[in-house]
Amino acid sequence: MSKNSDKAAAMGQEEENELAHAPSFRYTAALAQKIEKKWQKEWDDRGTFWAANVKDGLEDGEGRHAGGKSPYFAMAMFPYPSGKGLHVGHPLGYIATDVMARYHRMKGENVLHTMGYDAFGLPAEQYAVQTGQHPRITTEQNIANMKRQLHRMGLSFDYRRSFATIDPSYVRWTQWIFSRIYDSWYDPEAVNPSGSKGSARPISQLIDQFRLGQRPIDGYEDSGTQWDDLTSAQQADILNNYRLAYISKSPVNWCPGLGTVLANEEVTAEGRSERGNYPVFQRELRQWSMRITAYGHRLIDDLTEIDWPEKIKTMQRNWIGESHGASVHFEVFDDQGADLKEDMEVYTTRPDTLFGTTFAVVSPEHPLLDHVPDQWDDSVPQVWKGGFDNPQTAVSQYRREAEAKTARDRIEEAGAKTGFFTGLYAKNPITGAMLPIFSADYVLMDYGTGAIMAVPGGDQRDYEFAQEFDLPVIYTLKPLEDSGDSLDNYEDKRAYASKEGIVINSSVTKTAVGSQPLDINGLSVPQAIDTVISYLENDKVGTGKVSYRLRDWLFSRQRYWGEPFPIVYDEDNVAHLLPDDQLPLNLPEVPDYSPRTFDPNDSESNPEAPLTRNPDWVNVTLDLGDGPRQYRRDTNTMPNWAGSCYYYLRYIDPTNTVSLVDKDEDAYWLGPNHNATAGASGGVDLYVGGVEHAVLHLLYARFWHKILFDLGYVSSPEPFHKLFNQGYIQAYAFTDSRGQYVPAAEVEERITESGQTEYWWNGQQVYREFGKMGKSLKNMITPDDMYEQYGADTFRLYEMSMGPLDESRPWNTKNVVGGMRFLQRLWRNVIDEETDQLNITEDEPDLKTLKILNNTIAEVTVEMEAMRPNTAISKLIVLNNHLTTLQKVPRKAVEPLILMLSPIAPHICEELWSKLGHSQSLAHEPWPQADQRYVGQDMVTAVIQIKGKVRGKLEVSPDISAEELEKLALASDAVTSRLGGKAPRKVIVKAPKIVSIVPAD
Repeated sequence: MSKNSDKAAAMGQEEENELAHAPSFRYTAALAQKIEKKWQKEWDDRGTFWAANVKDGLEDGEGRHAGGKSPYFAMAMFPYPSGKGLHVGHPLGYIATDVMARYHRMKGENVLHTMGYDAFGLPAEQYAVQTGQHPRITTEQNIANMKRQLHRMGLSFDYRRSFATIDPSYVRWTQWIFSRIYDSWYDPEAVNPSGSKGSARPISQLIDQFRLGQRPIDGYEDSGTQWDDLTSAQQADILNNYRLAYISKSPVNWCPGLGTVLANEEVTAEGRSERGNYPVFQRELRQWSMRITAYGHRLIDDLTEIDWPEKIKTMQRNWIGESHGASVHFEVFDDQGADLKEDMEVYTTRPDTLFGTTFAVVSPEHPLLDHVPDQWDDSVPQVWKGGFDNPQTAVSQYRREAEAKTARDRIEEAGAKTGFFTGLYAKNPITGAMLPIFSADYVLMDYGTGAIMAVPGGDQRDYEFAQEFDLPVIYTLKPLEDSGDSLDNYEDKRAYASKEGIVINSSVTKTAVGSQPLDINGLSVPQAIDTVISYLENDKVGTGKVSYRLRDWLFSRQRYWGEPFPIVYDEDNVAHLLPDDQLPLNLPEVPDYSPRTFDPNDSESNPEAPLTRNPDWVNVTLDLGDGPRQYRRDTNTMPNWAGSCYYYLRYIDPTNTVSLVDKDEDAYWLGPNHNATAGASGGVDLYVGGVEHAVLHLLYARFWHKILFDLGYVSSPEPFHKLFNQGYIQAYAFTDSRGQYVPAAEVEERITESGQTEYWWNGQQVYREFGKMGKSLKNMITPDDMYEQYGADTFRLYEMSMGPLDESRPWNTKNVVGGMRFLQRLWRNVIDEETDQLNITEDEPDLKTLKILNNTIAEVTVEMEAMRPNTAISKLIVLNNHLTTLQKVPRKAVEPLILMLSPIAPHICEELWSKLGHSQSLAHEPWPQADQRYVGQDMVTAVIQIKGKVRGKLEVSPDISAEELEKLALASDAVTSRLGGKAPRKVIVKAPKIVSIVPAD
């Protein structure tokens, strides 16, 4: 071990001895824990953080209703109760939300701040599969542990409002919301409560339109059939095409490794499951889906009304992927020219390129392939056959291979230019040209319509396919003359994929189905698109259409641990909702939790959901209004995203058994402009969580909320007004010579004689890397460890001081002690450690102290409003360090300091506040106000240099002493994070401007 290492070890031992022999009234980890547990009990007993509702049932700790108090609703994202418990990276967002909740409470607002548990999900189910233990047991044990850890952190929760998504009383409302969505349709012509077009409406209104003849019945337009002439099964099929929750049989993301279907948002770009990294395949199954695409435009448009990070808005816009174009219908013919009376629908953003379409490509799953001929015509080129003997063999093999590939594999293999001619032709509705229809598995059935019109002159992928299969290329756009480009550079070489240019080769004397000429030559692309869409609509072979990259939300899971659907099926397989008074429908006991995958060699086989293993639950006799009948329950369950879509609504009104949320409570907490900061969108005032939820949770929650808004159950069009994404806490991990991780806490740092840093564990050198904190890397540090070593206040202080909240930062336990020292100095400024008596004066502060104090109040208020607790802490340290220079600390200076620090380190501040003679908690004390007579005067910027480089800055008084400035600099994050707990070799101070530090060798 080097001399420096010996010195560091000796310093650590000296500090340990000092703590062991500390005066009995010194602020130590042991005293901190005693104080923290005391105040946590006080808060619980007094109902200190109880939020008052408008009506009876939930009053504040004094028994009062909300009255005229302004509401403030602060929320951290629902945690999943993991068996591993919390590590120190998890609480960053929870503490940040708590700091803001406490700050707004001191501003006199009625603050709603609580926590629940998103408790359905795969981890507990997978553990149940492995052990046979019911997932409820595992989940409730995990919740109990997480509750303990969060409570010990001193978070200012109203615990009366807490719940878990697995609670039957909560499952009831999840199923109730599904029932409302199922019983609704989206009317694009209806006006929603915001005044714009498009709204969810009760399905009963659609039925009335069919019954009264106000809307033609799909499929029966010219038959004279009345609605009541149809069977219940026929009616159900028609309504299924409109319902916002509907049954679909279409290609889905099947994950055998998890034994369930996944939504598109749960599949990575590599075609694997987000959880577990298992391969995902395309599989056609009968599933519940939610028509989120109906809300695509509103989900994009309303982003302008909410205060979210721009990167999250961009991610949602890109994921929804709104595009404007046309739906074009092509008649389909066989190779003998016979009309098959089949329609090939294609969506294109470039209908102007119909003149350049020379072939079409459909997905292997496309229903048109059910009509391929037995053999190819003799005139079919050999290259078109793709190496097959006949079209039917090609279809069979392509469908089999496509089913066994991930979506990503299929798209990537487009580069191989594989495909085959189906023997079918599509008639171009404008030119009349007969286009050969090919099939290739890079075209996905669940993207668009599963068919594309190929324009090799304008799309590079189509161009390469045309070259491979010897198909013609027609260019319909030439570059602008002033672009410096030439079509000569493109013809017979590659596609001209730009949208900038002049339309060419695009005219006919009459369209294929019309009699009017069409000539778009010489037009720009936008002009040409509008002109072609008008022609398509006039000739009734196409319509202008908005399309979305977003797919409807696949809502069924072949799992046990989820909410059962409140649905039963009759003998005709018609779905029926359970009446509301039969909710909740709880999960039954089953003998086996394992999902069983389908037989890949049997195209008709389906996954077996665990709920099928309780036939007494599945098959049931019910009276749904027409007498007792036999029904079959749905054996799928809802995805874990269901329960997290609306939990904020139950936070508001958790004991309500009559309605999802009382209208008055909703208007008070979430309504548009419900307080000074809420916009017209309304919603939660502050929502803190990770950027990883940008699409999944946040998009789904917005979708459900908008349906509830349209149906009149909530008053705001958006659920979350302000969103804040916290960064991540990462940590060092260490591997040995085999690449195996070793316990990070046991690694010893050594400085070699040459000044190099090495790391050793159990006598062997190990190697440091930087990564995510967790058990697998053996670098997990829990909040419990921090409570024991330093106390919760120091832990909270360190997490908030590490850097800007929205940036990731490295965890370094050695630096935590800096926060402890700050709290110890604060303690000594108030308490005599030898006598436990007050060490303050009632005298007025001097002018210098007044200036520093009031500047600090003004600056810290700005930092808190902007959610910058790290810079607020640094300013509070400056004030506290100034107070240490005084012989006696003025009460009028230290009390504002304690109040400003209390949102971050609440327990020590409560204790000091009590010792200062106050009988009530400071949680509701007014936030300090700066005396403007002393604000903005005489502050200068001191620069901190390490090895000659500027590493930090401090705002200080111009007459600060060299000693005080040195103390501030050495206590700053910029220095402690770089010195790693070691004393510097040299410090040069030129007060008040510069502190130059030379680290130890």
